[in-house]
Amino acid sequence: MTFPPHLQRFFPFLRWLPYGGATLRADFLAGLTVALVLVPQSMAYAQLAGLPAYYGLYAAFLPVAVASLWGSSNQLGTGPVAVASLLTASSLTPLAAPGSESFVALAILLALMVGIVQLVLGVFKLGVVVNFLSHPVIVGFTNAAAMIIGLSQLNKLIGVPMGRSESFVSDIWGVLQLLGDTHLPTLGMGITAIAIMWGVRKKAPKLPGVLIAVALTTLVSWQIGFERNVTATLEQIAEPEAQALLGEFVRTETRIKEISAQIVAKNGELKQLQKAGGDIGHDIATLHYEIELLTLQLKDREDENRRRNRAVRSFVFEQVAGSGDQPLQYYAQGKLPADAPSEGHRWRIAKAASGTLKLTGGGEVVGNVPQGLPSFSLPKFSWEMVGSLLSAAIVISLVGFMEAISIAKAIAAKTRQKINPNQELIGQGLANIVGATTQSFPVSGSFSRSAVNMNSGAKTGMASVITTLIVLVTLLFLTPLLYHLPQAVLAAVIIMAVIGLINFGAIKHAWLANKHDGIASVATFVATLAFAPHLDKGIMVGAGLAIVLYLYRTMEPRVAILGRHPDGTLRDVKVNNLPVSDVVTAVRFDGRLYFANVAFFEDAILEAVSNNPEAPYLLIVGNGINEIDASGEEVIHHLVERMRANGTVVLFSGIKKQVLDVMRATGLHVLIGEKAFFATAEQALEKIFSRAENLGVEDNLRPVKLATLMPEQRFN
Repeated sequence: MTFPPHLQRFFPFLRWLPYGGATLRADFLAGLTVALVLVPQSMAYAQLAGLPAYYGLYAAFLPVAVASLWGSSNQLGTGPVAVASLLTASSLTPLAAPGSESFVALAILLALMVGIVQLVLGVFKLGVVVNFLSHPVIVGFTNAAAMIIGLSQLNKLIGVPMGRSESFVSDIWGVLQLLGDTHLPTLGMGITAIAIMWGVRKKAPKLPGVLIAVALTTLVSWQIGFERNVTATLEQIAEPEAQALLGEFVRTETRIKEISAQIVAKNGELKQLQKAGGDIGHDIATLHYEIELLTLQLKDREDENRRRNRAVRSFVFEQVAGSGDQPLQYYAQGKLPADAPSEGHRWRIAKAASGTLKLTGGGEVVGNVPQGLPSFSLPKFSWEMVGSLLSAAIVISLVGFMEAISIAKAIAAKTRQKINPNQELIGQGLANIVGATTQSFPVSGSFSRSAVNMNSGAKTGMASVITTLIVLVTLLFLTPLLYHLPQAVLAAVIIMAVIGLINFGAIKHAWLANKHDGIASVATFVATLAFAPHLDKGIMVGAGLAIVLYLYRTMEPRVAILGRHPDGTLRDVKVNNLPVSDVVTAVRFDGRLYFANVAFFEDAILEAVSNNPEAPYLLIVGNGINEIDASGEEVIHHLVERMRANGTVVLFSGIKKQVLDVMRATGLHVLIGEKAFFATAEQALEKIFSRAENLGVEDNLRPVKLATLMPEQRFN
């Protein structure tokens, strides 16, 4: 059954039809295999994005199927990925506390904005915009991002807290200072998971190593009681410094709630005044001013509590049983009373709220995962939120799409399938938009899962639809099994996934290919690390530098003065040590002629003419000029007039159609004259020497007939 092209354009999945039999069996096996990898990976990437783990399952639900149904690749596996997740976290952390309701709302809104940007680019066939992110820039960014992703999981792997600040390097240094406090059971879980995944990958690559590691460590976690949490009051903390910090933290939290309520009330008043209209401009301006002041106060209080929270989480406590009716007491490690034995575990404050503290004395686990489907609703937004997220949405859109299309093309090279980048943009855009209505954060194409999909024998995108159905079953019935999954194992999953992204050889290759590309790649790598957690700044620096270096490189293209080589061809006189003609100055310009290099072009021509003042002819060989803009047209105009005034005849050869079109449109072609244009340099030289007064003089550039060449010269 063949559907009309216009119908397939709107419903690309119709290309799968007719469907059934062996194709269904292959797709079912591939879909099941990918789902076994996707479920644990998605939860890990959700935490990398700063969200509760179960949001990864939401991102692994409908976006996977939608991208497959409306994309152009049969094997591309869409869903949560490391780079997009890290970009999400880095973009939102300055705006809200990771894991908070406002953070989740911003992540969902970001997915919607990413989807809209990608969909618009795809509908208007603007997929070429990703070319602004050159391959060397992406290589530098990917290497830096992979290192940041891996290091960001270090604290979870060893079981210590990590603060979040404006400097990722400082945060990691803080973790390294806590290496002595490593929680050995947590480290054991992480190392065991890494060993299992590495071993399965080496010995039995067809088996789902991620799922095996997750299943075994979750079972062990449940059996040994890996998680150990208690609640306590502020009075039970016997460390004065910690108690003071916690007291300030609780008071500031109360103040934050008060300020937030005031901002909401002021915004309500503002809306009422704006609806009322009339002569109330002063009142509106006053409210705007008050809201701005309250917003600044709110930000200051939130920053204070972030610092306090980081300080509080660094304390390690030991639990001591109370006497009589006295509750348990928590003393700073090493500061126990002489007659008060510890119960043997080390405790940290995991969460502080008004009057209640949550302490953890074991390893961290995923915990409760809501059973059932995510709610269907459009994300809440304000134009202020949209403005704050716009630059991040554009960066994630471009980086995510470049990642997806690179994977799709790599797979297509093996499957011989034709990939449509604009259709892939539409598929990725719809996936993010639909995902935003089901509480998903930004998603993209996954290299590892796409490889699993292809190697498992997937024939069509139906394999991804089957993956979605298995995730659906997981959401409905299997989430209770994920409670005891250790966070260290999710960290291990992420680390194993991003190790393959580190490829310094690609940076070296870019350097060897072109020094400017190498500089852009290295600069992107360094800037991404330096600006972390603001990764979007790193890639913007790299993209901007790559464009600047490209312009710099094209400002001085190669200019060759031509002479006659012994084999009869025209070649660069400097490279081949050839004599210069006394009759004609032949100059070849190798590059587009535009505003950035017109001055260089003019100087090169004038220098060539001044170095050969006796030659009455100037031949501009334009085979290498692919494009000309208004500045280029203007400089040629002036050169021709100047040469004529000096008695030099200007001729052109090999000028391409697109350049001639510009010359004709501006009248330059008429000014120069039809007879001054030749298809080849040899035709122009034949004409020049047929007119030259000194025909009897032997000249370097005089055309040589092939028949007059010696046999060894013809093929030299």
